[in-house]
Amino acid sequence: MKIHHRHDWNLTPQQAITLQKELAAEIITDRPFNINTINLVAGVDVSVKHHVSNAAVVVVTFPELEPIETVTTTLPTPFPYVPGLLSFREGPVLIEAFAQLQHEPDVFIFDGMGIMHPRRIGIASHLGLWLQKPAIGCGKKRLVGEFDMPGNEKGSRSRLTDKGAYLGDVVRTRTNVKPVFISVGHLADIDSAVDLVLRCTPKYRLPRPIRLAHNAAGEF
Repeated sequence: MKIHHRHDWNLTPQQAITLQKELAAEIITDRPFNINTINLVAGVDVSVKHHVSNAAVVVVTFPELEPIETVTTTLPTPFPYVPGLLSFREGPVLIEAFAQLQHEPDVFIFDGMGIMHPRRIGIASHLGLWLQKPAIGCGKKRLVGEFDMPGNEKGSRSRLTDKGAYLGDVVRTRTNVKPVFISVGHLADIDSAVDLVLRCTPKYRLPRPIRLAHNAAGEF
């Protein structure tokens, strides 16, 4: 699929922060997508071990959630671990994986954050600019902000805010199981994002596309 090259990855942490602030202004978070027109959804995950990054992108049919393509790539990890700069650590290997896809997903769900980030540009937002496709962040842990715990039933949700800004929802994807943190990455809105994640999560806590990508990234 086509990738929109936005910048080089060989940056210092301070240069990366400066770039994040510039790119964050381009993120679109108020564009709902029609879930009835979605045919393919991609789950995206990266496993980093011993300074090697293993990326996996799994494309599933929607709404059946049957996998039809799995792409895995491996690269030396190019960037140090710095909180808030995950996308510079995982971005290069993911771009390699996206470029190999034979199917073009309608939406990408990342195991990570969208705008629910100190500078409003987590990995789903950052890579969403490269993909120019709807992208959603679905994280397991809070990175920033405050929220009230949602109800215990599947589908319960509450708003997460940071410094007065509404960044996304804390959503119960399975009854009596810890919630996940959902935010828009790019070219979506929060209601569309939450709706899709819930429809992609028939059984476990994490959406099936992310679970498949996580397993594929960990296998090698």
